[in-house]
Amino acid sequence: MAVDKVAFELVAPERLLASIEADMVVIPGAEGDFGVLPQHAPFMSLLRPGVISIYQGDKVDRRVFVAGGFAEVNERGCIVLAEGAEPVEEIQAEAARRTLRDAEEDLADAKNEAERHRLERAVEVARARVEAAEAA
Repeated sequence: MAVDKVAFELVAPERLLASIEADMVVIPGAEGDFGVLPQHAPFMSLLRPGVISIYQGDKVDRRVFVAGGFAEVNERGCIVLAEGAEPVEEIQAEAARRTLRDAEEDLADAKNEAERHRLERAVEVARARVEAAEAA
């Protein structure tokens, strides 16, 4: 790996979405977005639903929606293990809005606290997915 690049891997349950060297990666951490540059200090973070932006030079080269997960930054680079992920350009905005409406309706009909918690999470992910699709 070149010293002026950060090794980045994005792994989702269904596939490996990225295994590249980038100039910078911006990740939606649970406490806010964070950027990873070459030789970044090691740390770990939970992720919130949002978009990972992968930079080559000073431009965003790729954008990938993640439903959550966690990221580890170490001396070798950054790896993201995502609960679910898809390239932003593959998200169909109308289908995403429909999924959000369905999740909100399901939440309104929640029968107990455990179901309510699960459905609140589904709404959060669906809302972030709609935002990603509409910003593309």
